[in-house]
Amino acid sequence: MPTRRLGRTGHQSSIAILGGAAFWGSSATETETAFRLAIESGVNHIDIAPAYGNAELAAGALVAEHRGLLFVAEKSGRTSPDGLRAQLEISLARLGCDHFDLYQAHGVTDLTELDRRSDAIEAILRARDEGLTRFVGITGHDHGTPAAQLAALRRFDLDTVMFPVYPGVMSNTAYAYDVAALLDECTRRDTGVMAIKAVAHRPWGDRPKAFGTWYEPFSDAASIKRGVRFALSTDGVHAICTPGDVALLPDVLAAATTFEPMTQAERAATMTEAADWPTVFPLAEHARG
Repeated sequence: MPTRRLGRTGHQSSIAILGGAAFWGSSATETETAFRLAIESGVNHIDIAPAYGNAELAAGALVAEHRGLLFVAEKSGRTSPDGLRAQLEISLARLGCDHFDLYQAHGVTDLTELDRRSDAIEAILRARDEGLTRFVGITGHDHGTPAAQLAALRRFDLDTVMFPVYPGVMSNTAYAYDVAALLDECTRRDTGVMAIKAVAHRPWGDRPKAFGTWYEPFSDAASIKRGVRFALSTDGVHAICTPGDVALLPDVLAAATTFEPMTQAERAATMTEAADWPTVFPLAEHARG
């Protein structure tokens, strides 16, 4: 699988990052099969969180087994410094690590949430000073996320960002404008950029949920490949996080392994089609609780 330098972290990250949300409710067999497929495909970076159901417990032994091969990224949505520190230490134990490569403030969706999380972000920065994490980042997924992350970069000494990049949301003019401003700042600061929701399509609405993702993903190989190519062809994006269902993983990994950048004509055609997709945001309206 191709790799790209993840900004100032210096890590040559596989362009597909194993998204731990896929292990939310997966069985032991499903977890091990998916994890080993990712490793065999060349994945060298995992992103996981205590908020992802049973994921840390399900994948912990596998992370520990492959620690020397993996850039391990964790995150916390807690607001209090003490609560965050306690969660960080629990995650270290669950994953068999003495430190993380990246620890992120998880789910910062707008400027109000950024203000609410400031003390916790300071706690992550102190953890970096102590050697409990090598790098510090911020994640989020909603319309206000890029603007909040731009403000966060200006307030805090952060190494990475993670936010949604998929055709449907990028057809929102205001969102695309905020993404462009964020990516410009990331380039200036040499910040690592990771994209999520690459294969998102629309909200589930009243349709039965066929996958564990809170949004309805594309599930055919051609559409998955298109979504992966779109996100990874966005200037400034270094890698994508695989979606939250093990059933989608083989096609996503295949798309990353065979990645070829989109032409401008392909990107324009994709954006024209995506203008008619219902967006999966706002998060509070469409995500599971």
